[in-house]
Amino acid sequence: MNYHRYYSVDVVNGPGTRCSLFVAGCVHQCRGCYNKSTWSLNSGIPFTQEVEDQIIADLQDVNIKRQGLSLSGGDPLHPQNVPTILKLVKRVKTECENKDIWLWTGYKRDQLTPQQNQVLDYIDVLVDGKFVQDLADPNLIWRGSSNQVIHYLHRKS
Repeated sequence: MNYHRYYSVDVVNGPGTRCSLFVAGCVHQCRGCYNKSTWSLNSGIPFTQEVEDQIIADLQDVNIKRQGLSLSGGDPLHPQNVPTILKLVKRVKTECENKDIWLWTGYKRDQLTPQQNQVLDYIDVLVDGKFVQDLADPNLIWRGSSNQVIHYLHRKS
């Protein structure tokens, strides 16, 4: 998997202070997308074990407390990204107590493959659906167009 950006401190892509990873690869290629540079799977730079380890370290940092991890792109659920994303979210849930995971995808929840659905077992919030420029609304929170749905999958106890 390749990625374009990793922000160790982010207050824009999800609630609270977070770590945010923007991956490469998107089949949806929505008109009006603000992240067109991430569409190609071959764009960006390789996601390495060192980057994964840094994300875990940042989430565990006691000096800058993060609420969780945000995964966007591109599309984290692009079929070629799923194995790496699944490994990452499993590790976050194992090693980073009380951190939530938000994931944005152009796929609709009811159209996900069994492999893509495995990722949902480890994330807390899924924002699904393609960005539709005609339904864009800057007043929406955590989504760009009104057709996109926020699914709260797992609540913290």
